[in-house]
Amino acid sequence: MTKEAVFTMKLEPELRAEFIAEAEAAHRPASQVVRELMREFIQRQRQAREYDEFLRQKVEVARRSVHAGKGRSADEIEAEFALRRNAAKQT
Repeated sequence: MTKEAVFTMKLEPELRAEFIAEAEAAHRPASQVVRELMREFIQRQRQAREYDEFLRQKVEVARRSVHAGKGRSADEIEAEFALRRNAAKQT
């Protein structure tokens, strides 16, 4: 991939010096490390958005289910699982 864009940023001199030192210790150009960090950030952001959308859809399905009268109260669920716990204790 051709590298044509230039990215300029301000940062503390100490941070720059430590970053350059660590990149050199890893025998890697600082620009390569920054590109990798940017790619990782992009991937994490995309995954977070995808997960948020997944959860939003799950909640919407659950809400529609409740509005359609298919939901159960917390008391009903607790009673069901109390029966299951008792049955499990007896085996």
